[in-house]
Amino acid sequence: MTAENPTGPLGGHLDDDDYPAYTMGRAAEMLGTTPGFLRAIGEARLITPLRSEGGHRRYSRYQLRIAARARELVDQGTPVEAACRIVILEDQLEEAQRLNAEYRRAAASSGPPPAL
Repeated sequence: MTAENPTGPLGGHLDDDDYPAYTMGRAAEMLGTTPGFLRAIGEARLITPLRSEGGHRRYSRYQLRIAARARELVDQGTPVEAACRIVILEDQLEEAQRLNAEYRRAAASSGPPPAL
């Protein structure tokens, strides 16, 4: 087995944060919550789990991190819908800051604009 040609049940997805590797039961267990909580944040459109061929929800590590953040807020007394909105806004802000930093690096590396 090589890094270029992985084999096994996950087929090289061990490092893929977006691979839906976790069942609802396992995801709930890992988060210390209930399947109902995962369904609630799905209904609030915070995460959209993929479905297996049998129709079962499957979650990725990225989705579990997002769900864990929502759970922290809910544990602090924030309603589920509000927690989901907060997490969505935090995620959008992080992405905007990342893009802004990229644009600044690109602008800095291109040098000053030509003189007229």
